[in-house]
Amino acid sequence: MKPNSGTLVINIMNGGKAEAYEGVYQCTARNERGAAISNNIVIRPSRSPLWTKEKLEPNQVREGDSLVLHCRPPVGLPPPIIFWMDNAFQRLPQSERVSQGLNGDLYFSNVQPEDTREDYICYARFNHTQTIQQKQPISVKVFSTKPVTERQPILLTPTGSTSTKVELRGNVLLLECIAAGLPTPVIHWIKEGGELPANRTFFENFKKTLKIIDVSEADSGNYKCIARNILGSAHHVISVTVKAAPYWITAPRNLVLSPGEDGTLICRANGNPKPNISWLANGVPIAIAPEDPSRKVDGDTIIFSHVQERSSAVYQCNASNEYGYLLANAFVNVLAEPPRILTPANKLYQVIADSPALLDCAYFGSPKPEIEWFKGVKGSILRGSEYVFHDNGTLEIPVAQKDSTGTYTCVARNELGKIQNEVQLEVKDPTMIIKQPEYKVIQRYGQVSFECIIKHDSTLLPTVIWLKDNDELPDDERFLVGKDNLTIMNVTDKDDGTYTCIVNTTLDSVSASAVLTVVAAPPTPAIIYARPNPPFDLELTGQLERSVELSWIPGDENNSPITNFVIEYEDGLHEPGVWNYQTEVPGTQTTVQLKLSPYVNYSFRVIAVNEIGRSQPSEPSEQYLTKSANPDENPSNVQGIGSEPDNLVITWESLKGFQSNGPGLQYKVSWRQKDVDDEWTSVIVANVSKYIVSGTPTFVPYEIKVQALNDLGYAPEPSEVIGHSGEDLPMVAPGNVQVHVINSTLAKVHWDPVPLKTVRGHLQGYKVYYWKVQSLSRRSRRHVEKKILTFRGNKTFGMLPGLEPYSSYKLNVRVVNGKGEGPASPDKVFKTPEGVPSSPSFLKITNPTLDSLTLEWGSPTHPNGVLTSYILKFQPINNTHELGPLVEIRIPANESSLILKNLNYSTRYKFYFNAQTSVGSGNQITEEAVTIMDEVQPLYPRIRNVTTAAAETYANISWEYEGPDHANFYVEYGVAGTMASRQVDIATQGWFIGLMCAVALLILILLIVCFIRRNKGGKYPVKEKEDAHADPEIQPMKEDDGTFGEYSDAEDHKPLKKGSRTPSDRTVKKEDSDDSLVDYGEGVNGQFNEDGSFIGQYSGKKEKEPAEGNESSEAPSPVNAMNSFV
Repeated sequence: MKPNSGTLVINIMNGGKAEAYEGVYQCTARNERGAAISNNIVIRPSRSPLWTKEKLEPNQVREGDSLVLHCRPPVGLPPPIIFWMDNAFQRLPQSERVSQGLNGDLYFSNVQPEDTREDYICYARFNHTQTIQQKQPISVKVFSTKPVTERQPILLTPTGSTSTKVELRGNVLLLECIAAGLPTPVIHWIKEGGELPANRTFFENFKKTLKIIDVSEADSGNYKCIARNILGSAHHVISVTVKAAPYWITAPRNLVLSPGEDGTLICRANGNPKPNISWLANGVPIAIAPEDPSRKVDGDTIIFSHVQERSSAVYQCNASNEYGYLLANAFVNVLAEPPRILTPANKLYQVIADSPALLDCAYFGSPKPEIEWFKGVKGSILRGSEYVFHDNGTLEIPVAQKDSTGTYTCVARNELGKIQNEVQLEVKDPTMIIKQPEYKVIQRYGQVSFECIIKHDSTLLPTVIWLKDNDELPDDERFLVGKDNLTIMNVTDKDDGTYTCIVNTTLDSVSASAVLTVVAAPPTPAIIYARPNPPFDLELTGQLERSVELSWIPGDENNSPITNFVIEYEDGLHEPGVWNYQTEVPGTQTTVQLKLSPYVNYSFRVIAVNEIGRSQPSEPSEQYLTKSANPDENPSNVQGIGSEPDNLVITWESLKGFQSNGPGLQYKVSWRQKDVDDEWTSVIVANVSKYIVSGTPTFVPYEIKVQALNDLGYAPEPSEVIGHSGEDLPMVAPGNVQVHVINSTLAKVHWDPVPLKTVRGHLQGYKVYYWKVQSLSRRSRRHVEKKILTFRGNKTFGMLPGLEPYSSYKLNVRVVNGKGEGPASPDKVFKTPEGVPSSPSFLKITNPTLDSLTLEWGSPTHPNGVLTSYILKFQPINNTHELGPLVEIRIPANESSLILKNLNYSTRYKFYFNAQTSVGSGNQITEEAVTIMDEVQPLYPRIRNVTTAAAETYANISWEYEGPDHANFYVEYGVAGTMASRQVDIATQGWFIGLMCAVALLILILLIVCFIRRNKGGKYPVKEKEDAHADPEIQPMKEDDGTFGEYSDAEDHKPLKKGSRTPSDRTVKKEDSDDSLVDYGEGVNGQFNEDGSFIGQYSGKKEKEPAEGNESSEAPSPVNAMNSFV
């Protein structure tokens, strides 16, 4: 780090690797008053990796077909610049037919024979490392076929009909469409529902790329590119979303407070998504920073109350979202300082008369001092409109005069003290050019002189500079600069131009210019065509109340005939300084009769026009004030609309100034209730365009008129308009609401219209509120989400789409006017019929054996009725993916698993599974599984030393486990007095454990005897019995390898009643009893709490599924109880 500096220098020129310095850096500056931190600075080393070697096959393309040559450059940092060249390092020509995409690929809309070459080479230039990488050359051979088939456009990129693009605010948006086709398609771009932004939209790459710079949220939307040729068109819609990194609305500013004062720090930022605001104090999150009782954080604001000197700190505001962050430091400095004036004492200020004078009084103090100014040592305090007092203490005299010269005293005071400072002001006379240089025409080789005589303040030293055409005079001895003049000897053509005299003093500067025209000697000058000179000598005659005659003398037409004159007028009474078009007349006419309006102070001017252009306006004519008169017209756009149920708001567009026709413009507002024998009520108002009538009945029609008047009388009788007093909410609900269910997802609702007099407003329509009460198949209520459909006008029916099958709904109907909604009709209940179910929620295939598979499934998420059955179809698939015969099985709806037997070993099967209601079958799900080649003798698990310990709100259950890894543990319990509780109690009894051990020993003996009989060549009786019954659970001996099939007890493959068996895929189902809870864990030892948690370490997947019924739990058989741990 540099000495006495916060600059960190990383130098790897003398060794070291850039990668060693990669990371995020942040600077912290700290002293006893606090700590400030910088933004994060990310350092990453540049990279320019080599191209991955690849074998490129030659491209053989038919003439007219499209082609894409992929570049696929190596990923570098920063990304490389891509371009295509040939072996001679010449850039490949690009056109509407052949162009490079944004990803660097080279696209051919259609190939031509001249595209055949073997040196298409993609280059990647890494600017930061100043290296260029080259891809291996690509060969393209175009073979011709006659005739060449023309094709309509298709898009090469992007693919599909739609795509999305996210860009950040302020970035450049690039959208690309490249099409194939013959003839070559032309690309057009549009924005759906809007226009492409003007001045920020550009087209590149032969209009294939749309570029919008400095994008904002308003640029979000759908952009469509259309590729078109004579055979048709293709299009693609790109949905653009403009997000925004945080940007400041109000950044926090430094705050200086005195002890006991209050203050705020405000940090406001915007972005998309809206940024999160967080505060730090001295670089530490404010939540864990030392507490300060004077500080309160309220979102984007920190509020300080009654601060003390220890409250000084540097606060950081961080505004961040997923696209970036902002960080700003603000120093809160709590000081108690008497006033100090920083402006030097007796500082001299000099200004020119009639210009502003600014006298500084820079100050500092805490609390903030009050500033007062005095003129002279013992003068009174300065006040009044001739002075301007700025917040920084500066005194401004807007127009300084000679008598403003003198001594001015600035006084700064706060509760800790007072200080004053004096400054001097001198007001000087302005510098003036009393004789200016004049326009000169001089013949070639003559002599010319320009004068520049000045007058200035005696205390100021002027300097005079001459310029030619706003540049220094040529370094030529022919130019002689005197005290008051410039002389040019032996004038030549190059001396032609504008000469300017500039007079500078230390306080002001003035200048004057003149044009020198050098002409040749006597030959006839060429004809010069120019704009006409302005007309002159304007005269008004024949003044009448509503007309006047204007005449003028045309100026020189400058060799181009005057085609017409334009007459403009100024209204000095209502719009002084604004000239308006009045009329125009032919160029041969020099008088015109003008129509006038009353009460206007007219001035006129005339502009001459020829083919070269318009002249300067003439000097204005004399003013002519027309007499006042009654208004000629009444206000327009008269309306009557109530804002409250008991008022009528009458509005109109006021007359313009010259439409008043006289002073004292007012409006007579009249109204009466329509269709009622009532008199007009009137009121006269001025300078407004609205009047509110209170105390009206609710929503009744009124006749309204607004008449203009002035001091001379009324305008003509105005026309009447119809308005209405304010609306109120409707009084009654629609009646006789009926619902006709059309199908399982659509219903039609009818209602009787409400009487119009009860609407109490403009009838806008009816709203139907409807919501699902419950599903008839599950009988389970859920959060009610009301839906609303609005039917405009006086409709009495409507369709309700998107209903859920086999559900109970409620609805009501309300009438709507401009004020709002009326009361709801009584809720109407209707039910939708059954529909087809959704697909089963899952299908799992587990426990593969030589000739069987176990299928488990979940009921449909949306049964849409009462399930009648499940349909299972399956068929084998051979090695060539050919499908075998299809087998169909119908399964009762209350089943959730099935063991398929008598399957072929080592065979892949494809399963199709769907649910049915009385309406029909739902969507099916598919799954594939393979039976195994052979089976391995299972290692049966064993649980022993089960202990329990009960507390008031929970119970601990512990056990020891021996057996294979990844076992599922199944715990059942229940409330005392139920079957579930007896079941758990039996399992913990000693006699039950002994019985289980005896059964296990008996099975082991049977297996040993079976094994011995097999080795002796005899038949095991049980085997014969099973062969006779063709039990698929018992595998025959394999003749080819002499091994025995395993004996499987039929009970082993039966699931526990109501899902008590734990499936091999580790899914645990809750018992049907409402009191049962199923959880499992892994490991040798485990403990289980009744509150649903394991004690001790465990790892394993845990699932819970809802109960499928409300039947009571039953104690499992001894064999099943053992199998539940397999």
